[in-house]
Amino acid sequence: MEASAMSTAYWQEIMDKLDTKVTRMARQIGGKCPHYAGEDGKYDDMASDWWTTGFWPGLLWIMHDMTGKELYKEAAWHWDATLEEWFVKPTVELHHDVGFQFLPTAVIKHKLTGDEDGLRRGIEAANFLAARYNPVGKFIRAWNEDKYGWVIIDCMLNISLLFWASKVTGDPRYKHIAVSHAETAMQYGVREDGSTKHILSFDAETGAYIENFGGQGYSPESCWSRGAAWGLYGFVNTYRHTGDERFLNTAKRIAHYFIAALPDDQVPYWDFRTGDDGRKYKDSSAAAIAASGLLELADIAPPGEKSLYANAAERILRSLTENYATWDQPEHEAVLTKGTGSGDSFIEVSLIYADYYYIEAVAKLNGWKHRIF
Repeated sequence: MEASAMSTAYWQEIMDKLDTKVTRMARQIGGKCPHYAGEDGKYDDMASDWWTTGFWPGLLWIMHDMTGKELYKEAAWHWDATLEEWFVKPTVELHHDVGFQFLPTAVIKHKLTGDEDGLRRGIEAANFLAARYNPVGKFIRAWNEDKYGWVIIDCMLNISLLFWASKVTGDPRYKHIAVSHAETAMQYGVREDGSTKHILSFDAETGAYIENFGGQGYSPESCWSRGAAWGLYGFVNTYRHTGDERFLNTAKRIAHYFIAALPDDQVPYWDFRTGDDGRKYKDSSAAAIAASGLLELADIAPPGEKSLYANAAERILRSLTENYATWDQPEHEAVLTKGTGSGDSFIEVSLIYADYYYIEAVAKLNGWKHRIF
């Protein structure tokens, strides 16, 4: 959803500031595969199979699409080929997050340029994701090793890769798998009040539901804020691809819970139910993901509801812009600060996926239409 007339100039100004910022980041980051940046403001350099690989090039592709600048395209171009190499390496660590890796690389590359290798690699990744489907339990397996029956809320955004694959190939099987997984996540992963669970455990042999774990959240009974953001955005997308009102209503429930649980500055703590724990760490990544999802929800909601979601998204994004961004720190390699992975790891650091979803949301407010998630 584009910004209202009153805020259009504001968000155009922010896009211009992002252009300056990301141009500098491209020089600073170079060939690194960034995940997080600590107090020194320097992004790390992960192996290219790490789950966040796609967000830096995805961010660059959006900036290329918004500005037309070739430097962004040149910096992003090689990443889908780099990722494809992991399909044949002996120590493969790819898993359900191939959606996060190939949607912002191969898929958007094909969408924006028509590149046939991008199309091929995107379908290859969709085949890999579809192969993780458990037909008895009706879910897509999350991680590797012995976690055969584990499902996580994050995967609700990865299934966008399957919807895309059905569209470009004409084969409905990808879509069927995505819908089936979404139904399972909806039934077992979203509580009546709209709060979400992170990890669900099923018997991989029989498909029976066993229990849920807190995962990166505070406890099995809590609500990890980034997980809620993944779920909100993912169920909106599932509705957009299916027209099934069940998914829209689920997205609304999560959105209402998320909005109601936000603190005064509109940026959540890492978990909405930490109680008296004292670990009140902010998570700008949850805020950015939710804001982008809320804009999608505003775009498809009935007229009388649009402003509820659009205004909530803008409140979140304005707070991120004015309180969490590094505009006055030219040597800082990230856009946002104070992202948190969990209560025990990556505490109030910069996270590349926070930067990605923030830029994605700001681009939407400036009229960006080339959706990939």
